[in-house]
Amino acid sequence: MIADGPAAIGNLPAEPNSFIGRERDLTELVGMLGRVRALTLCGPGGMGKTRLALRVAATLAHSYADGAWIADLADADLAAADLAGVGEAGGDLTDNRVVGLVMAALGIRPEPGRLPSETLIEALRPRSMLLILDTCEHLVQACAEFVQRLLAGCPGVRMIATSREPLRVRGEVIWRVPPLSLPRQSGHADSEAVRLFAERAAAVRPGFTLDRGNMAAVAEVCRTLDGVPLAIELAAARVRALSPEQISARLADRFELLALGDRAAPARQQTLRAAVDWSYELLTPAERVLLRRLSVFHGWSLEMAERVCSDDQLPVGEVLGVLTALIDKSLVSRDGELNGDARYRLLDTVRDLAAERAVAAGELTRLRDRHRDCTLALAERIASVAFVRGDPPWPERVALYHRVRADRANINLALGWCVQRGDAAQGLRLVHALAGSYLASGEVIEGAGWLDRLLAVDAEVPPGVRARALAVRAELAFEQLDYAGAADLARACLELSAPISDGNPATALRLLALVALMTGRAGEALASADEAVAAARQMADDWEEGVALATRAAVIAAQGRLTDAEQAFGQALEVLADNNGWGVANVLYGLGRLARARGDLAGAMRYFGDALTLYRQIDARPEMARCLAGMGWIALFEQDLAAAREHLTESITLSLTAGRRLAIARGLAALAAFAAASGREEHAVSVAAAALAVFDAIGTPRSASATRRLDELIDAARVSLGPDEVTALLDRGRELTPNQAARLATAGTTTDPGDARDEASGGAPPPASARPAGSLTGRELQVARLVAQGRSNRAIAEALSITPTTAARHVANIFAKLGLRSRAQVVSWMAGHDTDDTGHDKDGDAGH
Repeated sequence: MIADGPAAIGNLPAEPNSFIGRERDLTELVGMLGRVRALTLCGPGGMGKTRLALRVAATLAHSYADGAWIADLADADLAAADLAGVGEAGGDLTDNRVVGLVMAALGIRPEPGRLPSETLIEALRPRSMLLILDTCEHLVQACAEFVQRLLAGCPGVRMIATSREPLRVRGEVIWRVPPLSLPRQSGHADSEAVRLFAERAAAVRPGFTLDRGNMAAVAEVCRTLDGVPLAIELAAARVRALSPEQISARLADRFELLALGDRAAPARQQTLRAAVDWSYELLTPAERVLLRRLSVFHGWSLEMAERVCSDDQLPVGEVLGVLTALIDKSLVSRDGELNGDARYRLLDTVRDLAAERAVAAGELTRLRDRHRDCTLALAERIASVAFVRGDPPWPERVALYHRVRADRANINLALGWCVQRGDAAQGLRLVHALAGSYLASGEVIEGAGWLDRLLAVDAEVPPGVRARALAVRAELAFEQLDYAGAADLARACLELSAPISDGNPATALRLLALVALMTGRAGEALASADEAVAAARQMADDWEEGVALATRAAVIAAQGRLTDAEQAFGQALEVLADNNGWGVANVLYGLGRLARARGDLAGAMRYFGDALTLYRQIDARPEMARCLAGMGWIALFEQDLAAAREHLTESITLSLTAGRRLAIARGLAALAAFAAASGREEHAVSVAAAALAVFDAIGTPRSASATRRLDELIDAARVSLGPDEVTALLDRGRELTPNQAARLATAGTTTDPGDARDEASGGAPPPASARPAGSLTGRELQVARLVAQGRSNRAIAEALSITPTTAARHVANIFAKLGLRSRAQVVSWMAGHDTDDTGHDKDGDAGH
């Protein structure tokens, strides 16, 4: 809060509008100035350094007898010729540019025959005051010298500098001004960035308010603009003519959209491009080279920057120093650490301008080639050690999983470039190296999409590369419940692998065994599993041998030979024990299912728990959901309703997040059983109806065990509740989205199904809940799936190799066709309508 009382001495301008957010920053900075004399607020253009400095100064102005003052140095070059002391004998131009502006701001007149700095220091020596030096980056050396001399000669003066890089003077404390906080969830106003947008939008369009209809779009705008205050204010000003949804869709060309700002503001702050250009023009030649080359990354490590960005013009040994300079100048951000290595990133706005400069320099194609090669080398290096026996130990392999996840955006950039350039072989190698990540994370649609596009490229591909890619595509097809497609792909892999030594017959045979198992041909499945084990041993592939043995065990278990199956799982565990923990977890899950079938509930719970621990370490969400579902069913059997609720709720949440329809349907079926066991039969019927709706959308026959249990639950309810009541509950249940049904299953006994529906949709009925997937084009369905995964328009564009503008247009079309208003509603809609399922529970599949 700014202190009340008489007007403080100084020249601080009145605030033009309300100050939004940064309460914690303000408190800390005010306290800091009680301990330090020189504080530099650093950050990129548009981050709000000046506004924050003014707010701090206004808060503290009454603490200084001589008030708080600001000297704007932005136009020092233009004003230098008019400042006192220029041309004075013995005068120094650098000294005069800074000192003259400070003297003019403070109203101190120069003295003939005396250096301006001497006059200024003598005038300020007895004063107690706070001085802001605003916009120092273009005169950083002169400002550093001035601050050092002023602090030494004027003990009562404290200073705040705003600059895009530190001054590096003795006693200086550097404060990196962060972006405004962003929404934690889509459609929420719980952030400084959203508050700022709403406040500024209301100023230009009276009556504008945040509501459920525009919240998601506003949140997306703020995220796209990285929480940069200037960019958000410029975007909010567009509310005069555009809706938040239109603004969000048009931010793909942010420099054009945000080209009109405050005419009264300094030129560098009137447009987003001007703010970024100002920083770029102040860089050294080497810094400009590295910045534009870094635009090919979406986050990077020092090693990656050295491999991609160095050449004769920028030797590898100089990259670290130049990178550090860009960090100092607030153009590169430190983005935490991963596995002991610092990570870096560019704000999207800076990245866009740097990419423009790379194009203008004629080096973007070469840079993207080097980025692709770097990404491929990284992925293949990880794959070469992730699925072998012995070293590295499991914790290090866990770190490798997270490393791949951290670079998923870079991977998609590289794959998109491979498609664009027709580099099918390198693209297929990259996806093969990432197979474990796609399968463990459940992101099978993404992996399958890349493989389909790369396999369709008309280019020469070594047979071994194509065969291994076909094996991965077969695995992904199996995960998508496309058993016929998986079998065809596996046979194609076998045929291609027959005359060569670097194919992958073991995986192909294992997939044929799994397809046979899932289609009721257990004898054929066992024969193929035995062949897969033999092929893996011939290939000397311990990983593939272990998962083939696990598949063989699952086939034996399906035949009802539980003792033999337990021994077979034990063999798989021996082979996988010192290999990748993901495979071990899959075997433990299989042993848990086996124990449950034998009635050993305590043993099953132990196996599921051990598997869950391993799955959590690599964030294998589909498998985590399976384990939790198994644990939830056991808790139901044992009438431990509290544990059942906990496990089943987490399981369905994971499945909903992943968009796996079969897992969602099974999860809802389990929750319906939970509601019935809890004595809430009405809720159980409605949740059962929602589950059956998803099963029907998938095409699961009503004779399947899961749907049969639901039918039995409904039949029992007809007896106890009456047929008319059950019919009404079923009708209302079919209107629920999976999210709403899950909430209803665990809601209190007074919650009505309609209440749960209204609560989940914010008081409005769920729009388009019954509209078919066929109302969208194939491309729109692809975009909708990526929206449901939480991707921004930019990320969707990169995943599909389209422009961000095209991606935004597809998103707008999806909203219009389905009558939806937010991305959160797209997630719910996809859960019930996605025609490209990835939700197979892998009954009998104990490993990959």
